[in-house]
Order: sequence, then C-alpha cells, then structure tokens
Amino acid sequence: MEACTHVFQISGIKVRDEKRVLIQGIQQLGGKYIGGSVYQHACTHLIVPQVLSSEKFLAACAAGKWVVTPDYVLDSVKNGSWLAEGPYEVAISTGSTAAFYPVKQWREKVASGRLKGAFQGWRVLLLVQESTRRAMFKRLLKAGRAEVYHCPPPSYTSITHVMAKPVTENSKSHNAPCYPVSHIVQHLFGTETLFGGQSNRVDMNFNITEEPADIKDSFSTLEVELKTYVLKQEVQPRLCFLEFLGYHDPYSPLAQATEMDFSNVGCMIECGLFTEALDSIRSAVYPGLLPPAPYLISLLGYTQQGNATSVYMRNFQQVMDKLIVTNPPWMAPKSVKKYFTQVLQCPQCKKGLWSFLETAIRYCMSSEDTCHPLPGPALPTLLHFHCYILALFLKIFQGELHSVTAGEFVLLQGTRAPPASASVSGSLLYGTFWTVWERSTLLSCAVKKLLQLLIQAAMVDYAERDEKQTLHLADTLLDFLSVLVEFWCQQHWKLNQSLVEKGLKDLSEHLAVISQDLSPNILVELVIRVRSSRLKLMMADAIFRNLCSRNGYTVGDEPLSLKKTVLSYLPALESLALCPSGTCLRTENTSRSCTNQGTGCRPQNSPENETCSEKDNIPRGLNRVNAAGETLLHRACKRNQVETVHQILALPGTDINVKDHAGWTPLHEACNHGSTECVEALLHHRPAPVLNNQVDGVSPLHDALLNGHMDIAKMLLEHGGSVLLRQTDGDGRLPLDLISEQSQREELLLSAQVGDTKCLRNKGTEVLNLPLLEAGSSLLSLLIFSYHRERGLPCHTPSSDRHHSLGYRLARALEMHSFQKVTQGWTDQRAVRLVEDVETLWELSKGKYQGQVSQGVTECKGENTQFLMKILEDLKSRGEALVTDL
Repeated sequence: MEACTHVFQISGIKVRDEKRVLIQGIQQLGGKYIGGSVYQHACTHLIVPQVLSSEKFLAACAAGKWVVTPDYVLDSVKNGSWLAEGPYEVAISTGSTAAFYPVKQWREKVASGRLKGAFQGWRVLLLVQESTRRAMFKRLLKAGRAEVYHCPPPSYTSITHVMAKPVTENSKSHNAPCYPVSHIVQHLFGTETLFGGQSNRVDMNFNITEEPADIKDSFSTLEVELKTYVLKQEVQPRLCFLEFLGYHDPYSPLAQATEMDFSNVGCMIECGLFTEALDSIRSAVYPGLLPPAPYLISLLGYTQQGNATSVYMRNFQQVMDKLIVTNPPWMAPKSVKKYFTQVLQCPQCKKGLWSFLETAIRYCMSSEDTCHPLPGPALPTLLHFHCYILALFLKIFQGELHSVTAGEFVLLQGTRAPPASASVSGSLLYGTFWTVWERSTLLSCAVKKLLQLLIQAAMVDYAERDEKQTLHLADTLLDFLSVLVEFWCQQHWKLNQSLVEKGLKDLSEHLAVISQDLSPNILVELVIRVRSSRLKLMMADAIFRNLCSRNGYTVGDEPLSLKKTVLSYLPALESLALCPSGTCLRTENTSRSCTNQGTGCRPQNSPENETCSEKDNIPRGLNRVNAAGETLLHRACKRNQVETVHQILALPGTDINVKDHAGWTPLHEACNHGSTECVEALLHHRPAPVLNNQVDGVSPLHDALLNGHMDIAKMLLEHGGSVLLRQTDGDGRLPLDLISEQSQREELLLSAQVGDTKCLRNKGTEVLNLPLLEAGSSLLSLLIFSYHRERGLPCHTPSSDRHHSLGYRLARALEMHSFQKVTQGWTDQRAVRLVEDVETLWELSKGKYQGQVSQGVTECKGENTQFLMKILEDLKSRGEALVTDL
C-alpha cells in the first residue's frame, strides 16, 4: 500500500469547531490526522495559525517538515485536491518588506538530502533537572537527528554540545561547549530573527504543551471517560442464565386460570392418600393458579419422612418444577413470593427458608446436625430428594438474579420504567440469606454458615474424589455463593461502591481464614469453579495472601492493582518455592488472621501463662506504634539498635516489610540513617526484605546513596544484584546518576556483579516445594485473568480505532506527563488505578520489573508456573504494543 503523503498534526488552534473542520477536511481529501500534544515523526505537515513557541512547531522546523497555515487545508478542500504548500508556508515577520521563512531553509536542506535534520551531527549531553521538560527537549533534539545522552555519557562517545537548564558550574565541567537550552531556537532561526518586530534576538518561552488549559481539560475528559467505562464494566452481567429467556415477559400480566376446588385434595391428605392427592394437584397447576400452601406442605412432610416411593418422589418434583415454570416467583407479586416462602421451609420446624436449605445441605453430607432428626443413615431416595431441593432453591435464586439483571439493562436502555414486581425488597433470596438488619453487609450469619458448609463439602468431595471424580456438592454451593454475591452487589453498587468492595473483601478474607485446613490444591480448585468473575478475583487475592502469610511472607493490604501484582505478588512466589517440602501449611489452628498483626497474634493452643524466658525474649514496646505509624522495628533500625532488631526478627510472624503511615519500611529507615549492622541483619533474615519498595520513587538503594552510605549501597547490590540499578526515582534518575565519582560507580557495578553471581548460584534453579509453587502460580494466573476481565482496559482494538482508544490515549498522556500530573485532582480511585495499570504495562515492556521473578521460578517446569510465565509475557507484549502505537 502506498504511504500517505499528507499526514497532519495541529498546534495552536484552541477553538474546537475550527479544529474539527480542519480534521474533516484532511480526511475528506484522503489525508491522515495524528492527535496528541507532542510532535510525531510520522507527520509530514504541521498546521499552525502563526509562529509558536510550542514543541510541535520547533520540532517540525528541526525535522524539515511542511509548516502551513489552516488556509492550506481549507483552500485545498475548495479545490477538491491538495494544493501546492509553498504559498501557505508560515512566515515570521521581520519588520521589513521581506518575510522570513524559518522552516523553509531546513526543509529544503532535508529534501535535497544535504541534511537529515537541523541538529545532525550533534551529540548532546542534556542536563535539565525537571523530568517533563527534559523529555520535551529530548524529543525536540531527536526530531532534528541529534544523539541525546544523560549524565554520565558513555565512555565511547565524544560529546559536542552540553545543553543545560539551568547552566551551572557542574554543567560547564564537561569536555564540551555548554549552552543554555535557548541555543536550540537560536540555531534554528538565527540571532537576527524578529518576533513581533519587538527585538532583534530570539526570545521564545519553552512550553511543554501548546495550551495548558486544554491539557487540563483533556485530563478531566479522560477521567470522565474512565468513570463511564468503569460503570459499564460494573453493570455488565457476570452470570447469564439462558434457560430463563423463554419465560413470560415480566411486564405483561400472567394468564389467570379458572378457580379450582381443592377440597377433595384435603380429604385425601387427611385419609393418608398422599399419592392420589399429589396426582390431583399435578393436573391442576396453571399460570396464576396456586394449590393451597398447607396441602403442599403436608405432601412435602410426607416426602421428608423417607417412606415415599421413587415414583412419588418423581411426581412431587414434577409438581414443583411445573409450579416454578408457570408461576415464577421472580416475576410475581409479593403474594406469590409469600406463598413460596410458606412452602419452601421445613414442614415440621417451620423456621424459614435458610433452615430448610441448610438441612438439605447437611443431609447430603450425611451430617446429623439438621433442624430435626431425619431418617438415617442417608437413604438413597431421600438423599436424591434433598439434592433436588438444593437444585430447586438454586433455580429460584438464579431466576431472581436474572430478573434483576434484565430489569437493570432495561433501565439503562431507557425504554421502559421498572415494574412493581421487579422490587427485590421481598425476594426469596434476600429473605433466605439476610435479615432486615443485615442487608447492608454481605457477610451475614447465613452467608457465614454457607461458607462453612462449602469448606466441609469440599473436604467430603475430595475424600471421595477417586470414586466421584467431581466436586458435586461443593460445585452447587459455589453456585449459590456466586448468585447471592452478584445479587447483593447489584443492589448496592450504585448506592455505595465502597460498601460493595468492603463486602467482597470481608467475605473473601473470611473464606480464606476458615479454609486454612484445606490443602492448596483444593483451594485452587474452589477458586477455579467460582462462576462470578468479581468473586473469583477477590477469592484468589485473599487466598493467595493468606497462603503467603501462613508460609512466612507478608503481602501488603493495599488495594489490588496490576502494579501490586507485579511488585508484591510475583516476588512472593520465590518464598513459596523455597518453603521446605511438606510444610505447605502451618499446623496450628488460629482464631484470626495474622496477616497484618505481625507479632501480635498467638495460637489458641498456646499456654495462657508464658514462661519468664519467653517474656524476656520479647522486646518492650513491641506492639506500640507512634504517631508516624512507626513500629519498634522501624525505630530500632533508625537508631542502629541491632540487638533489638535481632530479637524482633526472631519472633514468629514478624512482618519485615511493615510500613509506617508514609510507606517507609524498616529497611528504608536503616539505609537512610546509615544503620549498617541493622541492614545486614535484615538482609540475612528469611524471608528477606523487599529491596525494590519505593516511596515517591525512593528505593532503599536510592535512600542509601542520597545520604552517602556507600557501604550499605554495596551491601544491597551484593544481595539483590544489578536489577536494583535499573530502578528510577520520581525524577527518572537511576542509582548511578546519584554518584559523581567514576571510581564509586565502578565499585557499585562490581558489587552488582557479585550479587548477580550469588543470586544465580544460590537461587538459580532452586525449587524446594513444587506443589506450593504450583498452587501459588495457579492462583496468580486466576487473579490476573479475573482482574483484566473485571477492572482492565480492553486490549483488542481495531487498528483504525487504535489511536482513539482509552489505552492509547492514557499511554500518550503518560509519555508526556508524570502519573501524578495526569491524575492530579481526580476523585475516582478506579480511574486512577486504570492509569496506574497502563503505566505498569508500559514499564513491563521496558523491562523495569523483570527482576521480580527469580530464575528458579522462571525456569520451573511446573505446568501452572509455566502458564503464569506465558501470562506475564502477554502482559509485556501488551505494554510493547502501547509503546509501538505511540
């Protein structure tokens, strides 16, 4: 395909209607428009209303591109084809009769092949402190074909220009002429150029963007679009039940059958003729016609006694199925719902729907703990009946969820008003799992019992797995859990998003705690079988964090994000891989999670009175946190109290990566204050501290170097290797950028080589606990998949729409501006998280986080671990696609 000869960018036009007319004209004539606020190498023409001091204008001059006025496009549209550009080329008025064309001289030289750009042959050492301005000048110089280097430049390069802002004595110390950045404009236009006829020298202000107000507006527009995207993601149906699509339209009245005389049915029941009574009812079930509830309750009681034949059981099930199909409670008025509430409870105890449902579950598990004694051991016919009761409840609950979901989508389309029957205040699902006082919380008493029954069912199913080969009962209970979670979330999300997130988190963490007796492979199986993607995401997160905590690696409790997955969860895999084989779980039974309590937790079976020696081993003030959120470990590291540090690290459950209110870890404090002995103690602890934690871009290595502690910096590199040298701080500086003396840089590089060798030798291919590593890898794979489905941006965008996609525009914004600037003033945290996710993908593509996974985990032959590595490669590819599109 022939390349497009007219590729445009626009600068300096603030009126949106004018810009829209220009873009439409470009497309009408077969040209191409590239948006964005920075210069693009692919453009051939730049449209400006006048000479500007913007990056796009200066870069187009340096690259020898056409810079024309808007009339070029407008007149070409009138002509029906592209006109010659010469008459429309932008000129600078010099106050004389002759106009000066600043672009023409460079454009002609580039077109003739004499130059590739205005700065060809320049090898520039760029010393600009502010990161965004430095990035702008770098793009500008590269547009003119200059080679740009940061300090220090490579030893093999001979620098021709030093460009500094501001110019300091240090910038003049390099073996090359030093210029202020204004020299760029002087070179492009010459010192005699007049701007506005007011001066005979260049005096242009450098602006990163052409119109700051528009940039701010574009960031606000991005936030609004991201909010809209999050809303659409949230209201999308997670569970679809196609079997309900053929039911009656809930907006049309149900057909009414003629009244029937059921008195003979009552007489049959009184005489013990249950089979005959059931046959009479079975032939009289029609839409709008409900048999008297006391008769069905009596028939249900007879069924529960265990004396009914299999034929009777089958007929009773047919009656109930027909009753649900002809009179679906999720589309019926409150009177019908009240009818089913009376019928679907234990006919003997009459304690409500949950009691009857719990009894059916326990009977299927051969448990004697039912609402009242039932025939046992479990009879085959009665066991089949209770399985049917579970299926009946599940079908009703699925129908209610489907009805609510369909009603919500009708509201979104704005086609009809919600029907009175769509009210969920009296739904059977609500009445089963929540009392009136519990509806503001997801983790009600009934839900807690359901979770406990789920864990018991998983144990039973896996004990009999060789025979059954399926998790039959556990699967059913997981379906119950998914339905009730989706139902509750849909009712509360629009009113209180934080309440929904807290409810999901509480439920998942409660499930992770009570499932500690299950082996990791069973936990993975349970997560895989969850149908709700948002519940699967939260369960995978909670169970993975709990699994790490029980094996000595603490993961922070900050909100889940792609960056947290990369920086916190991936390094945890190494800790799981290095756990001794056969110690997947700690055997002590704890009453609460110790994830965030550190040394404050104690097993239930520990003696109430500690011995004097045990008390002596616990430092005073261990659990005290000061106003800054600093623990005793923080304070000991600041004061270089190495004995106290050793005492704290020796205690079980110590969180070596605990953070204060500002996010600083004990390792940060030790590096900042020069506590060499404490740093050594922390580095030799297992699990080892996280070396790449950053607070406002400051890592422990940056902290040590900024404060002149070279011995600590070398110690960190000997422990963590050269990957630490690739971390940048908030200003984009690498650790070596903080060192001015070449001899010190060489010392640090040598220490990094020692660290790389040590890591390769000690942990290269070491995996001591493959089952635990496989379980962790599987949970992370599920977490990443669910996270992308629930909270990620769409990755598949047609090529024609790629530059209009949210992902591309976010990447474009982050290319020019820092994450903090893009999200400044944003109030929606989910929108902020999406920007952070794009930034993480971008950094993954550049290899910034490649050291988060140890070589032993990377080279592991486990199926789940290899699959996780492929997922990480896919994330990296998505980041590379963003960079390529830019």
